[in-house]
Amino acid sequence: MDHWSNPVWLRDSPLLALILSWVPGRALVTRCWLVCRRWWDLLDGPTVWWLQAEQRPGLWATLVAARLCHPPRWSRICLLQPFGHNLLRNPCGQDQFGHWQVEHGGHGWKVEENRCLVKGWCVKSQLVDLLKERLWEELLDNCQPEIYISDWWGAREDCGCEYSICVRLLAANRYTVIAEFQANPDPIQQYHQVSYRFRQYSRGVRYVHFLHKAKDTHFWVGHYSARITNSTVLKASEANWQHVPPEEEERVRDKSIYQKRMFR
Repeated sequence: MDHWSNPVWLRDSPLLALILSWVPGRALVTRCWLVCRRWWDLLDGPTVWWLQAEQRPGLWATLVAARLCHPPRWSRICLLQPFGHNLLRNPCGQDQFGHWQVEHGGHGWKVEENRCLVKGWCVKSQLVDLLKERLWEELLDNCQPEIYISDWWGAREDCGCEYSICVRLLAANRYTVIAEFQANPDPIQQYHQVSYRFRQYSRGVRYVHFLHKAKDTHFWVGHYSARITNSTVLKASEANWQHVPPEEEERVRDKSIYQKRMFR
């Protein structure tokens, strides 16, 4: 039996982990996991995924969050990659008012050609179901990933306006408020960003309710109120490196361990 039909070299776990770390995550879970018990055990642990994080730095915080689950869900969180994308649908009005709950007042909403939203005295809101956005209860309750919200708005030069934003983290019943952010910034004649980071909120968060509204102060006929665009609800993992197992951090960061084993 030749060398390739009897791959003894694949029995070396550190070397095998290094090789598998270059395989796409979906292939690891759907194909490599089924090869044998040894490969199953290796992919069920953290080593391969930490090595992948060396190649993709954006995975570090994700893996830290994975370790806070009991037991850690290394493969699941690396495959889903639940952090870093906007949870709001149609944030700039490119699909008119699709995905938004809209209350028209005054002369109502208007979508400009540049995708910004213009309104008279109106309210616009959206409810985000976190369990449908690659998250699960255990991760939300134990890791409590940072939830970043942002909105861009600006007033016209010739007409005053009032703008306000209210974002709430809600429980599973959609009524119990676990955390809340409100702001009523002073109007300025240019685009301005209002943002906030929810951190260390209580267990049980399942929804994010995003609401903003504006009205003009002169009550002119037409659309003379605030312009709003690029609304954002973003999940980000801000877990501290103190949660990383020291032995795993050392094992992954020092690749010489694997290199030495390769050339024995």
